[in-house]
Amino acid sequence: MTEPAAGPDPLEVLAADWAEEVEGTSYVPMAADELRDHLRELARLVVDAVRADPPRPEVGAEVGRRLVVAHFTGPSTVDRTVVLLGERLPALYGPGVQAAAHALTGALAAGYAAALRDRTLDEQEAIRRAVLVARQHTEQALHASEARFRAMFHEAAIGMGLGDMQGRILEVNPAMTHMFGHSAEEFTRLTVGDLTHPDDAPSVWPLYERLLRGELDNVRLEKRFFRRNGEEIVGHLTLSLVRDDQGQPAYQLAMLEDVTERHRLQEHLEYQAYHDPLTTLANRARFTERLERVFAEAAPGSTRRVGVCFLDLDGFKTINDSLGHDVGDLMLQEVAHRLDACVGEGELVARTGGDEFVVLVEDSRGVERLVALADRVLAALAPPVRLAGQELSVTASIGVVEQPVAETTASELMRAADITLYTAKAEGRGRWAVHDPDRDEAETARFTLSAALPSAVAHGEFFVLYQPLVSLADHRIRGVEALVRWQHPRLGVLSPSLFIGPAEETGVIVPLGRAVLETACRDARDWHAEFGAAAPFVSVNVAPRQLHEPGLVAEVAALLDRTGLPPARLQVELTERALTTDEGAPLKALDGLRAMGVRIAVDDFGTGYSNLSYLRRLPVDVIKLDGSFGEGLREEELSDEVDERIVGTLVALGHALDLTVTAEGVETASQAARLRALGCDEGQGWLFAPALPAEEVATLLRRGLPLGDDPRLRRSG
Repeated sequence: MTEPAAGPDPLEVLAADWAEEVEGTSYVPMAADELRDHLRELARLVVDAVRADPPRPEVGAEVGRRLVVAHFTGPSTVDRTVVLLGERLPALYGPGVQAAAHALTGALAAGYAAALRDRTLDEQEAIRRAVLVARQHTEQALHASEARFRAMFHEAAIGMGLGDMQGRILEVNPAMTHMFGHSAEEFTRLTVGDLTHPDDAPSVWPLYERLLRGELDNVRLEKRFFRRNGEEIVGHLTLSLVRDDQGQPAYQLAMLEDVTERHRLQEHLEYQAYHDPLTTLANRARFTERLERVFAEAAPGSTRRVGVCFLDLDGFKTINDSLGHDVGDLMLQEVAHRLDACVGEGELVARTGGDEFVVLVEDSRGVERLVALADRVLAALAPPVRLAGQELSVTASIGVVEQPVAETTASELMRAADITLYTAKAEGRGRWAVHDPDRDEAETARFTLSAALPSAVAHGEFFVLYQPLVSLADHRIRGVEALVRWQHPRLGVLSPSLFIGPAEETGVIVPLGRAVLETACRDARDWHAEFGAAAPFVSVNVAPRQLHEPGLVAEVAALLDRTGLPPARLQVELTERALTTDEGAPLKALDGLRAMGVRIAVDDFGTGYSNLSYLRRLPVDVIKLDGSFGEGLREEELSDEVDERIVGTLVALGHALDLTVTAEGVETASQAARLRALGCDEGQGWLFAPALPAEEVATLLRRGLPLGDDPRLRRSG
């Protein structure tokens, strides 16, 4: 939540502005300072509610009720309050409270209306009882009661009318004549039936007839009326039955409160609650309501189908960052206009946030309709948009899901749409993808692992194994590569291929890489303490995202100092692609690491974009040849000459740059011999050893034997 800027207390500013805005709009027996003190308490409730996590918009209803209790009942009080809070809360506390402010002001208006209505109803009930008392008292008290009734009848702020049991209007008070524009005499020529409205609910007249029969004593409802000039008003009507001495219906008393302005305010607030203010499209709340209604209305065994096109604009962040949010907003408005033109009957387009939009198709009757809609959307977005003096292109990726209502739920439908949208983006963007349950199951598993990664790192579910790096000259250990594994509590040990990608996407790779580096340095320190110069160096993979961390070099320096591991005993491995696609932060980090004595290795060399001139300028000590280059050298009699030439060329290149060359994926003795003959310095693979725990690495070092002939090491790591 955005914190308010330094300066005057925002709460005092809000209370003062509120007091100034509503002063004089209601008859409240308060001096100016008392008014400000009273509103300060209400302002504190409002501010605490919109800044809570999560926000508590329901507090608005209590604030509205307190305004009525304090006699803030003037016609413009609530209107000015809603407008002021809607504008001042975001201005004082930042745009982050805007949505909460809108929801709270809606609740405030509703609470205000409910409290005002209850107060009016209490007055109406008092009037009705006065009428009953007037007709039940003795003749002597009748005149006094009738005088009181007349005073209340004529002076009441709400409209009142008295009619007979045939529906003829006998008398109305001044408030009623003012409300309708008819004179009192004109009213006496009208009947209750003359005040009907074509939009009256079907239940209105059956209720009225039950009142006339004496089955009900009163009826309360909200209905529309027409003024004499044709203008429409909305009134809250209470019809009460007045009985004679024998208890038989004698008169009907109507009490009518004009709630037209309140009704308009509620409609306006409802529109705000269900529409996106930038694009005027339906918002997430309206979309969710419509989608849930589809499922709620489907009867058991229904064959009804539903579909959604969930779309996200491609590259919108670039437009926002390069041209500014004003241009980005104009782009979103143009996209919304084009999308709205694509939809037809039974289809709802909504903006669900940022640059995400969704189209709901009710009664879809097959995926073909959704695919045709997705094609229309892509075609509508294809023409460039002219903004900021230039033509801008916008494309979208669309996830298409269409299913029987009986076989899914609203949340499952949207989860499938989200996954399918991700698939469309992964397949190249500017296209649509249709929901595939088998593919989505795999993506769901991937997302599940992604969601569990932060907790897994925090709870230490990862462990490190080490695969020896062996000198091809004598098959003795020169170093080890640290390889991370996940001990998943339910799925068992997971290989890096299942979690490194999600870890890089979510940023968890940074704390995970930090934990692996710390473990590797501590284990290498222990080996160095026991074996001295014969101890292996440890090689740790560093992801591209880690290289962009500004504190990486300082962290490594602190770790080496903390563990006591000599810098020369640490090697950092990076992929070739990570080094050659970004010359900024990675190169600066590598220079810093190299300066303190840490070795740098390029992993999977030969599989990326080999910019040789750039490689020459990099602070690199080792290149590791990808295992695919040595596959043709596993058996001497079947040796692939092309593979030999490639490996020989890469080795010669490495040596020309004064680099150590390590071959990965060494699995046979013949392969090791061929690689040695071609000039490779080191080898790594199952021929020598799989990935081993730190204790088993120490055991190998104590034996001091060459690796490559011990079958006990050829097991799963």
